[in-house]
Amino acid sequence: MKIVFTKHALEKFVVLKRLGWNITRVKIKQTIKKPKWEGTSRFGQETVMSLADDKHILRVIINRADGIITVVTFHITRRGTYESTL
Repeated sequence: MKIVFTKHALEKFVVLKRLGWNITRVKIKQTIKKPKWEGTSRFGQETVMSLADDKHILRVIINRADGIITVVTFHITRRGTYESTL
């Protein structure tokens, strides 16, 4: 399974680091391979989620095509925001 990152997703690493979140490519890949929760975004894209810490979730938006997983974007959100919709 090949995982690629969009330009936007690569920029998110820098933005979140500036905000105090040290999210790595390894963490994103672990979330994709073993998500705690899965769902669909309001735009129909697949979402996978894992815990970032006790109070926050790492939410990753992905597209799957031809054996390649593309990380469109990811963000940190408070617990409960997306858990209640699953």
